[in-house]
Amino acid sequence: MDIKALIAAERRELAAMLDGLSAEQWDAPSLCAGWRVREVAAHMSMGFRYSLPKTVSELVKAGGNIHRMADRCARRDAAAASTQELADFLRNNADHPWKPPVGGIAAALGHDAIHGLDITVALGLDRRIPEDRMRVLLDNVTPKGAKFFGADLNGIELRADDLDWSFGTGTPLSGAAQDLLLVAYGRKVPPGRLRGEPHSRFVAG
Repeated sequence: MDIKALIAAERRELAAMLDGLSAEQWDAPSLCAGWRVREVAAHMSMGFRYSLPKTVSELVKAGGNIHRMADRCARRDAAAASTQELADFLRNNADHPWKPPVGGIAAALGHDAIHGLDITVALGLDRRIPEDRMRVLLDNVTPKGAKFFGADLNGIELRADDLDWSFGTGTPLSGAAQDLLLVAYGRKVPPGRLRGEPHSRFVAG
């Protein structure tokens, strides 16, 4: 499977989705706590726009805290760029070779897809990640990754009801694969999307 081609397709589709958003939607909350849609969009393209020296400089300014760095840069860049520019950053870099410091090329697809869901799920848009991309993402869910993103999955089995996939052991938590993927990445999803005794822990208030 050509993961680079999957990444390029995901970025182009997400750029097209961003093209269709209203001004109100751009300023609506996303699933990323404290970020509107525009901050998420700005963050998604940060890896394309920041050189390694600039990234290191921003990390030093943030006291070595990568989450603090990402937050400050997203807010600053979202304020500086137009919505058209934010969409074009993704479109024009569809084939960019960037990938996160850990996780390799599959993590780059995960970065794009999860942040895309942060936008579409929060806005109630009915976008489904194609199955070939979902399979790559689900195959790369790990206990270490869940812990990094703050997902407490101890004693829980994630069980997709639209694909043949499960993760972990314990009390079942079921739902669409992409909603369970969000759970594994530390997100809380809107009510009515998850089923099982532990579902309330993963639902946005």
